[in-house]
Amino acid sequence: MHLLPAVTTPLATSLAADELDLPPITWEGVGTGVVVLVVGWLVARAAGWATRRLLLWRGRSPSASAMFSSLARWALTLVAFAAAVTIVFPSVKPVNALGGIGVLSIAAGIAFQTVLGNMFAGIVILARDKFRVDDQIAVRDVAGTVTGVTLTSTAVRTFDGRLVLIPNAVVHSEVVTVQTGFERVRSTVAVDIADGADLGAAVRVAEQAMASLPAVVDEPAPQALLQSVGSGTVRMDLRFWSGARQMETKLAQHEVIGAVLEQLEAAGVATGADALVVEAGPRLTSTLASRDQA
Repeated sequence: MHLLPAVTTPLATSLAADELDLPPITWEGVGTGVVVLVVGWLVARAAGWATRRLLLWRGRSPSASAMFSSLARWALTLVAFAAAVTIVFPSVKPVNALGGIGVLSIAAGIAFQTVLGNMFAGIVILARDKFRVDDQIAVRDVAGTVTGVTLTSTAVRTFDGRLVLIPNAVVHSEVVTVQTGFERVRSTVAVDIADGADLGAAVRVAEQAMASLPAVVDEPAPQALLQSVGSGTVRMDLRFWSGARQMETKLAQHEVIGAVLEQLEAAGVATGADALVVEAGPRLTSTLASRDQA
C-alpha cells in the first residue's frame, strides 16, 4: 500500500486559518510591538522618576513618593503592553484587551480580598500622609516608632525593641495617635500638698522649679494648679510642655518630679498622701478588747 504525500494548496491553508480564526502575525508587526513595548517601558520609568521628584518637591514623604512613583510606572507599563499586544495581534482590539484586564482584575479581587483591601488602605494612608517613617504612633495596644510604610502593612518598632507589622486595613479603620504629630506635647504630674501648708508658696515654688529645667519648654510656660481636696491633703497638678518624642516626655517627667519635690522640701512646704481615718465604734472597740484578752 502506497501513501500519497499530502498536498497543501493555498485554498486549504486559507480554509484552515479561517476555521482556527488565527490572527495574521507578521514579523513587521512583532518588531513594531517590541519597539512600542520598549519605548513604553522607558516612558514609564521616566514618568515614575518625574512623579517621585515632583512629590518630594511638594513635601510629601519618601514612602508616599516611592509608592505613587511605582504605581505610575506600572500603569504606563501595562498600557504599553496592551498596545504591543494589539499591534502584534491585529485581531485583538484595545477594548478586548481592556476587557480581559478587567476580568482578571475581578478574579484577582475575589481571590485576594484581604491583600487588595490592605493595598487600597495603604494607598489612602500614603495619600493622606498624616504620619511618616520615624514618627511615633499608637494603634490599639501597639505603640512605637514607624520604620516603614508599604502598600500592605505599616512596620512599627515598639518602645521595647520589638518589630510589629500592622495591616494597613487596621491602621485605616482604627484610631491612630500620632505622638510626634506636633513639635511638643503637654504632660501632667500630680503632687499632694499637706492642707496646712502655704499653698500659694507651694504653687510658686513648683512653677519656678519646672521653669528652670532644660527638658521643659519655656512657651507655653509650666503651671501648678490646685485641683482637689483630699483627707488632709490638697491635690496639685504640675502641667508642663516638652518635646513630643516618648523619651523626651519621660525625661521631662523624671526631672519635674525630682526638682519640684526637692524645692518644696527646701521651702518648708510639707507634702503628703491621703489618709483614711476610721473611728472605732463600740462594736469594734469590744471586738478588739476581746482579742486582747484572748
